[in-house]
Amino acid sequence: MAKKLNITPLHDRVVVKPAPAEEKTAGGIIIPDTAKEKPQRGTIVAAGTGKKDEPMTVKVGDTVLYGKYAGTELQVEGGDYLIMRESDILAIV
Repeated sequence: MAKKLNITPLHDRVVVKPAPAEEKTAGGIIIPDTAKEKPQRGTIVAAGTGKKDEPMTVKVGDTVLYGKYAGTELQVEGGDYLIMRESDILAIV
């Protein structure tokens, strides 16, 4: 688990630590850096309180799937993270 961030998302937003990109295929072929796809899975490291009428359904530590272009990339304390709305999350794994 990642260390606690000095960032607190507001309302229905979450901060996600993306999973590392795949290094090789199931068949053993090594994928070069230029061909790696952006990961669509990550772990929630911080979550807001939710909207007034809608409490949050995800919590810190959940592994989630999100859309390919969901969220905004940011760098905090030397790490790469995404901040997105809870509605951008497709599933909890």
